[in-house]
Amino acid sequence: MSSPSFLRGGLTRRRFVTSLAAGGVATAFARPALAGVQQAGAIPAQAATQWQLIVAHTHIEIDRKSLKAPCIGGSVPAPTLRWQQGDTVEIAVTNHLKHQDTSLHWHGIRLPAQMDGVPGISFAGISPGQTFTYRFPVTQSGTYWYHGHSGMQEAQGLYGALVIDPTQPDPNACPRDYVIMLSEWTDVDPQNILNTLKMQSDYYTFRQRTAASLLPDAKAAGGVIPALKDRLAWSKMRMAATDISDVSGIIYSYLLNGQAPDTNWLGLFTPGERVRLRFINASSMTFFDVRIPGLELLVVQADGNDIEPVPVDEFRIGVAETYDVIVQPKANQAYTIFAQSEDRTGFARGTLAPRAGMSAPIPPLDPRPVRTMVDMGMGTMQPGQRMQTMQGMPGMAMPPHTPMATLPAAPGAAQHGAFAPQHTHAAMPMAAAPHPTAPNTAASLPTASTPKAKPPAQPDDTMDMSGMDMSDMDMPGMDRGGMSMPSRAHTSTAAHSPHALPPSNTTSPMAHRGGHTMGHHTGPIDQAAPPATPLTAPPLLQVDDPGPPPLNVENQNIAAMPTDRLGSPGDGLEHNGRRVLTYKQLRATRPGTDPRPPTREIILHLTGNMERYIWGFNGRKFSESGPIRLKKNERVRFTLINDTMMEHPIHLHGMWSELENGQGAYQPYKHTIIAQPGSKLSYLVTADAPGMWAYHCHLMLHMDQGMFRTVIVA
Repeated sequence: MSSPSFLRGGLTRRRFVTSLAAGGVATAFARPALAGVQQAGAIPAQAATQWQLIVAHTHIEIDRKSLKAPCIGGSVPAPTLRWQQGDTVEIAVTNHLKHQDTSLHWHGIRLPAQMDGVPGISFAGISPGQTFTYRFPVTQSGTYWYHGHSGMQEAQGLYGALVIDPTQPDPNACPRDYVIMLSEWTDVDPQNILNTLKMQSDYYTFRQRTAASLLPDAKAAGGVIPALKDRLAWSKMRMAATDISDVSGIIYSYLLNGQAPDTNWLGLFTPGERVRLRFINASSMTFFDVRIPGLELLVVQADGNDIEPVPVDEFRIGVAETYDVIVQPKANQAYTIFAQSEDRTGFARGTLAPRAGMSAPIPPLDPRPVRTMVDMGMGTMQPGQRMQTMQGMPGMAMPPHTPMATLPAAPGAAQHGAFAPQHTHAAMPMAAAPHPTAPNTAASLPTASTPKAKPPAQPDDTMDMSGMDMSDMDMPGMDRGGMSMPSRAHTSTAAHSPHALPPSNTTSPMAHRGGHTMGHHTGPIDQAAPPATPLTAPPLLQVDDPGPPPLNVENQNIAAMPTDRLGSPGDGLEHNGRRVLTYKQLRATRPGTDPRPPTREIILHLTGNMERYIWGFNGRKFSESGPIRLKKNERVRFTLINDTMMEHPIHLHGMWSELENGQGAYQPYKHTIIAQPGSKLSYLVTADAPGMWAYHCHLMLHMDQGMFRTVIVA
């Protein structure tokens, strides 16, 4: 068992010492010879199609924290791989771990299901002493990454960057081009961290609210009484408003290209030239807020796909996301790349400079964020605020209360008090579309004349608040046992939804042993409905919605008024005096490849119980859920309602997630989408990749504790 480093060195001071030398050896082989020593953050000089990667344990010390890490080539991170769009790559991965299986997942890469690298779902894994060869065509370009998907090897250093050159000239090419990989490092075994959280969920959460912080809280809340009511409300719910990250800088050192802040990774530039920085968040549990004081950041790519350039001063990068930015330093001076953790317990740091040996000042950490009623799913309400005052706020108009007993039950629904309304909702007419491909593919690229497809209207869902203590939320006339909001169309029920099924015999999603209970959905999917005419009704949008999950041991909260937070940069970043990137600003440079509206909507609640450290979808852990079934080439809308007070990076393997952020035909394609606390968002998926795929929260411990599903496309 590892001994936590903070027990050896104390809690009062972060200790940063020189660890890995810049330019660790990376034993990745390109055809036919050794690729050579790779400097941290550097990109190989040219693309290659054949690679030999060896996974083995290596003793590595970073920031005085030693670990026998499962890694590639003896380095953390693993070597950067460079591919060419249009090539077919072969990656032979050999497992030299003595007693552990291993695997590599190619995050965000479109490939055959059997090459995706998830043991128990897409293949059997790689046993000790064995070699598995991944072989697939490269159909996209951009910045991506790869990581282990066995056990918790990813959290111990098994990750690296992918850079894919486009077939056409790259519009974002720059004289200088660096990978900036952000991650964490600790000598505490991930399983020990998980065991600690199961016993005491706030063990790593320091800087809680105290009497000393009441005065600034009162100023922010408009008085002492509202501030006290806010604290009382959080206390009654047994939740902490300062619980931002499950695991913090108390045990984590935050790394930039595998180096602790005092090691100070260096990227050189010549004043006046453009520098491309490919940011990858390869951490297991940490969101980073990134800025370079003194430089404007031009965001040109998100999750590997080009977007219209967005000039900002700062951006938040969630776990597993990637952003490419371009900077143009003109002065003959150094600039600090500053990536502070969302909970403000530490930072990663590097330097851009015209010559070696230079450094720039490190800015202080921003104030730590504090969760609000927005994060609890109560919109913009404050404790003590009367519901009547909410009526005039955008998006907060409350409908007349409808008792739950008056809502009709769907056919076949279990009659045991579960919410199962039945309504229908018309979808837009669909036009036939060619087989869709990735947005950065060489074939079948759309043109600027591609018509925009309007999605159906999206009224709010009905939210059942039964069992939630809302005595401090002064809401006269509202039934706290059955809080009701407008209902969306439904044609399936909790009993028949493909994501609310009887328990299966599977265990933790980290095991990936199969044995899943197979679910089903009701009704055929019409993928080629004719255009609507005055005499023909438009096709119906089938909605799979099990309703709000119950409050129980697996679900601690229900978002009564989830809000659209795509225009918010995130907790701790609003009104900070800097221009901060938001999801609403992401606009693709090319229209999407599939203009069809969806024929089905799948509503998923992101749920959890922080005290017991249980996570899931719709109040169910992975072991209690069956797969989500999609028909090949159907167009589906996924709607996420985050009932928890934490951000969740949701990742669907094998297919693009087209974020519905108001950009019409130019909505961005992403592989990982951040659901902010108390929020509601949606994205479109074209099920064009047959096979079984993983679908999960990319916070590693959340995935391990149940926020994981399988998606079957057939």
